[in-house]
Amino acid sequence: ASRVMVASRNYADFASEATFELKKCDLHRLEEGPSTTAVMTREEGLHYYKTMQTIRRMELKSDQLYKQKIIRGFCHLYDGQEACCVGLEVAIKPTDHVITAYRAHGFTYARGVPVREILAELTGRKGGCAKGKGGSMHMYTKNFYGGNGIVGAQVPLGAGIALACKYFGKNEICLTLYGDGAANQGQIFETYNMAALWKLPCIFICENNRYGMGTSVERAAASTDYYKRGDFIPGLRVDGMDVLCVREATKFAAEHCRAGKGPILMELQTYRYHGHSMSDPGISYRTREEIQEVRSKSDPITLLKDRMVNNNLASIEELKEIDVAVRKEIEEAAQFATTDPEPPLEELGNHIYFNEPPFEVRGPNQWIRYKSVS
Repeated sequence: ASRVMVASRNYADFASEATFELKKCDLHRLEEGPSTTAVMTREEGLHYYKTMQTIRRMELKSDQLYKQKIIRGFCHLYDGQEACCVGLEVAIKPTDHVITAYRAHGFTYARGVPVREILAELTGRKGGCAKGKGGSMHMYTKNFYGGNGIVGAQVPLGAGIALACKYFGKNEICLTLYGDGAANQGQIFETYNMAALWKLPCIFICENNRYGMGTSVERAAASTDYYKRGDFIPGLRVDGMDVLCVREATKFAAEHCRAGKGPILMELQTYRYHGHSMSDPGISYRTREEIQEVRSKSDPITLLKDRMVNNNLASIEELKEIDVAVRKEIEEAAQFATTDPEPPLEELGNHIYFNEPPFEVRGPNQWIRYKSVS
């Protein structure tokens, strides 16, 4: 009890908020951009730190489970890019919509899915967020339309969601994410065109982590100014390693969309620490030194930690306590994800459609039948 009293007395000595100078965004077809200063409260900082640290530890645990052959199949990890999904999520409303590509674990957590359900989905267990049937690339929750396995295919779907937002008149927006590798896809440019014609409330977001699979952006694109790719659509280039930069840019973009001005494009300059997927060691096309340099100079968690400590928003000891609690949560989630049973075979055909009466689904041959239940 005395230790708790000392801790609470110490916490009262912290500043309640601090103001930070931010890197200016590059602009396309915009006269003014997001604010170059941001106020962050102590509560906000602690929330951002815990969320990013949870995503980081969850991905490192996923790496371990994959190497133990408990997670199988495709698995694309998000560590290094945590400031993107956290900065985006805290700048929008829970009623807004998000759709992304297959590097989706961070967004799934940021949208409210518990770690245990994410790890259980990765291990194919019935307690997973998609009942163990989606795996790494196909996770969903309310107003989150998942990871999508086909490169760039989620972008027209995101425009469709934005069209629904406009049609129903609820002043909601859709964040439509894709990577630099998908940015050269024709369907993305077709989608830009429709979104601009119909003034859809869509924020197109290119997470530029500098490599599309094993190909650097310079070798894949004649122009690496992804924020200008919408041509007639306004654009922003944002420091995607700074959670406050992402937050302020997203607030700006969301206001643009809600004001009925149509779509806007954001390029988040970020970096992934792992390879493209677990089958990619990530060092055949880039050096260990390059990865280490990004870790030492631009790590999103370290950047936030230094800001909070240097501006008296938190102590190193307090942040260490959060780290310990996060590790414990991840270990407990991993224990659940490795002991929860797999879904029974008779449920193989379930949840094909939403809100439909049960119907029969043919199995591997015409004599095996499964029942689909919504």
